[in-house]
Amino acid sequence: MAHIKQQAKRNITNEKKRLLNAAYKSSVKTTVKNVEKAVAAKDLPAAETALVAAFEKLDKAISKGFLHKNNVARHKSRLQKLVNTLK
Repeated sequence: MAHIKQQAKRNITNEKKRLLNAAYKSSVKTTVKNVEKAVAAKDLPAAETALVAAFEKLDKAISKGFLHKNNVARHKSRLQKLVNTLK
């Protein structure tokens, strides 16, 4: 436990931020898995729909600072290649 009042407050805000980050990263992973499931099922329309949702979620992760832009670019590229295998 912190002995300084400001650090105690900081610990509380850090914990809140950590939980928000974890929740958002989890939701990003879920949208990515939805694309992978649709590709595994060889369902092109569902895969394209899930891909759009995943791209939106990933782009928002950049703007909110949850993920680095290069990390997001890698994910987007990999997912697009995966969906293109169905075409």
